[in-house]
Amino acid sequence: MPKALILTGYGINSEEEIALAFNMTGTETDTIHINDIIDNPQTLDQYQILGFPGGFSYGDDTGSGNALANKIKNNLKEQVLSFAQKDKLVIGICNGFQILANLGLVPATNSQYGKTEVALMHNKQARLECRWVYLKNQSKKCIWTRDIDVIHIPIAHGEGNFYCEDDVLNSLKDNDQIAFRYTNPDGSAANNIFPHNPNGALEDIAGICDESGRILGMMPHPERSNFFVNEYGWERKKEKLIREGKEIPEEGQGLQLFKNAFNYFK
Repeated sequence: MPKALILTGYGINSEEEIALAFNMTGTETDTIHINDIIDNPQTLDQYQILGFPGGFSYGDDTGSGNALANKIKNNLKEQVLSFAQKDKLVIGICNGFQILANLGLVPATNSQYGKTEVALMHNKQARLECRWVYLKNQSKKCIWTRDIDVIHIPIAHGEGNFYCEDDVLNSLKDNDQIAFRYTNPDGSAANNIFPHNPNGALEDIAGICDESGRILGMMPHPERSNFFVNEYGWERKKEKLIREGKEIPEEGQGLQLFKNAFNYFK
């Protein structure tokens, strides 16, 4: 069975949700404070999956995900980069994506792990956006997005406006590293129009992976869609399914990402 290490500390607040999502697939989890990992770096060797949950690490006071990324760079850089380049999986969600971007674990174009190439800027609306969005899987390479077409999951962030320079964007496209884009409910392009693109992200990009497809960073929260009854509008969906004589699902749409991680190690 794969084991996942879930990072916590200094304002991370979604560690229980991501641990539950992994546990629901059969993946064992340990939630460990960053200071304890710094004190015992070889802890990383015991795990096949590393999870960076959402939250507001260090209050985002020096920029989203920046302070915690610097703490990792100053104390665990070699160990985390080594983990990322092995046949293991890494996921960063919301603040976790911001941390991965600052660490240079995504997109790591041309295997440049450790180089910061993308940014998650303040939302175009200049306010926190907390709503449900539609995402369309764009990648055949990404391990985490297998068997996903369009999913409906929540966001909660103030700095999710994805940006990169043209050369990096071209590399993302050429190497199949765009994992998710924000879309309209029917899966068509959001075309940078609010609210289906909730933050102004460049080309509607909601998530990216590294060149191997093993490391995923995304702003929306799949771990907050573990159960069908988590979904916004589930009551109406339930009634529609009943009238159509169809089975009512128990699982939420976001759980598929964590199933994919578990299945990678089967």
